[in-house]
Amino acid sequence: MSKVIKLKKGLDIKLVGAAEKTVVEMPVKGLFAVCPTDYEGCTPKILVKAGDVVKAGSPLFFDKNRPEVMFCSPVSGVVNAINRGEKRKVLSVVVEADGKQESETFATDLAALSREELIKTLLDSGLWSLFLQRPYGVIPSSAVAPRAIFISAFDSAPLAADMAFVLEGEKDNLQKGIEVLSKLTDGKVYVGLKSGVKSVCEDLQGAEKFYFDGPHPAGNVGVQIHHIAPVSAGEVVWTVNVQDLAIIGRLFRTGALDMTRTIAVTGSQIEKPKYVKCVAGAGINAVVAAAGGLKAQKEGESVRLIDGNVLTGTKRSADDYCSVKCNQITAIPEGDKYEFLGWAMPRLNKFSASHSYFSWLCPKKEYDLDTNLNGGVRAYVVTGLYEKLLPMDIYPMYLLKAILAQDFDKMIGLGIYEVVEEDLALCEFADPSKTEIQTILRDGINLMIKEM
Repeated sequence: MSKVIKLKKGLDIKLVGAAEKTVVEMPVKGLFAVCPTDYEGCTPKILVKAGDVVKAGSPLFFDKNRPEVMFCSPVSGVVNAINRGEKRKVLSVVVEADGKQESETFATDLAALSREELIKTLLDSGLWSLFLQRPYGVIPSSAVAPRAIFISAFDSAPLAADMAFVLEGEKDNLQKGIEVLSKLTDGKVYVGLKSGVKSVCEDLQGAEKFYFDGPHPAGNVGVQIHHIAPVSAGEVVWTVNVQDLAIIGRLFRTGALDMTRTIAVTGSQIEKPKYVKCVAGAGINAVVAAAGGLKAQKEGESVRLIDGNVLTGTKRSADDYCSVKCNQITAIPEGDKYEFLGWAMPRLNKFSASHSYFSWLCPKKEYDLDTNLNGGVRAYVVTGLYEKLLPMDIYPMYLLKAILAQDFDKMIGLGIYEVVEEDLALCEFADPSKTEIQTILRDGINLMIKEM
């Protein structure tokens, strides 16, 4: 019988706007993009120009630091534009789909492929970029075999997609994906499942399964790694999103690159929140429109569109594109209004991680929260709140102070190898000091990469 790991620390933030279990299929037409800025540490070298004809799986750019790591088109069509920002920084490579979805051909006979040939297929198809390495949360090196590979089969973030629903009908692709991962590591492949929820991932063969019961961040793969087999100094493990696992399996089952995924379009500002099935890299506006569009806004009001969840997602405009790994789009009110005497009001409609507001008396209530910080940045307040929200044997405040002091020995001793931004996102949400904890952590990780 698989082990159930019960977590008490954490916090579930109940928001208005969960997606109803209805899937809308979006046609493969219009513009799709791959954005180098979505990949930590990637310095792109462009391989195409506007007007070039590409197929699904045709390389668009590679990482200058690791030329073998390709980033490929998710659709067949014509390169529409290469968008650049300040200092000619590449922001996105845009492809206009032709609707045919013709794919490049790849070596996908798993039984006949050696590990090196398998890695080459993943690199050439652009699917290598779907893997992340712990420590550091970056695309892994193809020269280093991981100790183990971890997959979280559920997401516990606010308004997150129900992966058990999303993965219905994907069992064969997921099973093939597990076979691919098993060939990439001499260790084990671990799958983290939500206790009490039926999922197709329960029936996967070749993977060791663990069940997790508890509040967010129980669904974070970093938390699961910590409780299953923690990362020590000198060790490397890989992680992959469960929808990306299905995409990898699909390539080796069919021989064609199919980047189709299901995105939960959520939030209080969506007219009818639902799921949209589309090819990765679709336009934000097109995906939101397929789900029914935004609610009508009153004069002076605006909406924050987020690629991801409210804790770790990236702010986008309607003209931007979904990241290749996008599982969720969230639309909430912009927090650009001030409340008169807000600090002195009962605030029954506001959520608090502590008992600052009387709303804590209604634990099942759903909230329509905006992006307002409700205060400015101030000195660290030692409350012990971080430790109540992180179900890991790590002291977040001391780790952050070590990062700010650039004390490498203490950073390592306090667990920087085990965490990435999403693991401390709840701490940032609840932080009374309004500190940008995720930014500090990423700066510390980048410093470790540079110096170590």
